[in-house]
Amino acid sequence: MPKASTRTLLREGDGGLVRRTVLPGGLRVITEQVPGVRSVSFGVWVGVGSRDETPAQMGSAHYLEHLLFKGTNSRSAMEISSSIEAVGGDLNAFTTKEYTCFYARVLDDDLPLAIDVVCDVVTDALILARDVESERGVILEEIAMHDDDPSDVVHDEFAAAMFGDTPLGRPILGTVDTIEAIPRAAINRFYRSRYRPEAMVVAAAGNLDHATVVAHVRKAFAHVIDATAEVAPARRTGKPRRHEPSVRVTNRATEQTHLVLGVPGFSRSDDRRYALAVLTTAFGGGMSSRLFQEVREKRGLAYSVYAYSQGFSDDGTFGLYVGCLPSKVDTVLEVCREQIAELAERGLTDSEIARGKGQVRGGTVLGQEDTGARMTRIAKSELHDDPLLSIDGLLARVDAVTSGEIKDIARTLLDATPTLAVIGPFEDAARFAI
Repeated sequence: MPKASTRTLLREGDGGLVRRTVLPGGLRVITEQVPGVRSVSFGVWVGVGSRDETPAQMGSAHYLEHLLFKGTNSRSAMEISSSIEAVGGDLNAFTTKEYTCFYARVLDDDLPLAIDVVCDVVTDALILARDVESERGVILEEIAMHDDDPSDVVHDEFAAAMFGDTPLGRPILGTVDTIEAIPRAAINRFYRSRYRPEAMVVAAAGNLDHATVVAHVRKAFAHVIDATAEVAPARRTGKPRRHEPSVRVTNRATEQTHLVLGVPGFSRSDDRRYALAVLTTAFGGGMSSRLFQEVREKRGLAYSVYAYSQGFSDDGTFGLYVGCLPSKVDTVLEVCREQIAELAERGLTDSEIARGKGQVRGGTVLGQEDTGARMTRIAKSELHDDPLLSIDGLLARVDAVTSGEIKDIARTLLDATPTLAVIGPFEDAARFAI
């Protein structure tokens, strides 16, 4: 039997140990041994998301997220869910624009079961015609539920305005038309061609032994591993994004106006992401942030207001969201644009930077108290081929951010003309013209 390649990636000061094995055929297995816990989070991460779909395939990646739980050659849908729930575990999945994850969280003694079930779901799904049809209705209900929440929809509208008719600009769920039209054969082809072991990362974190995890994974994937394959980077089918500022207004009889105002940002591997995290947090990341204070506390213009940044493999966005009464939208936009202009011109104060650093530091450490968060961190690092830093290393990067860096990236990002998405009772979109 061909040999696997194993190495230690990281030894944490608290006793944590991160190890990585590449199995013959390119399947990557990465684990983090976490001292002092009795649980394990286990996931199979597939380097395929909604941006890997053609227009005719729109919604396929998310469709598969549902269908893979409908049954395999050895388990029914009921057996898949009940096997994990019977031991008190959680089993779920999610789809993003660049990857899909299937995961379980169980007691450490039940890790072999979790590995067997999750790997079975990912590698041996039946994709039966009757399941495709029954789940089609479920996904249409999910789209309807999503469409009923304008605070969610406005982010899709912003993506469409920012990225245009490209894979990054299309909704992860697909549309009613594409879900109704896509046949079982097309979904099955997408599954068979894209869900290959060499394009996957298997990750686990908690009370575990790396060699034992590798042995169970190797057994679970034995029927699909091609020993001649190599690690396959995610293929992207999208066209280069056009950075053309635009306004997208959706006229809906909502009680609140929902808006996102944003600009192109940085990719997730950009070295400036640490400074951007501090900037985003200080500008709009909590009740003490500048946006919250100016929009809500001082003027009472909105209930929900925040800033955010999102990085993709080759692109990114930086923006702010506000939900307010329709009668206040003009004032809200005026205040937000004033704050953006102020940030671009002067950056943040020293006290804001210190507060932003503290929030990022605390969020980083507290987030890693959970095995699921640790599993996600090591999986994304491996899937995206990003360097895996220790927690102390991450904190050092945050601490090293300077006011000059903050000012530079604020100018770089915010000097651009922003893109705006608005949902609310507005028949005249011209009022929002840039």
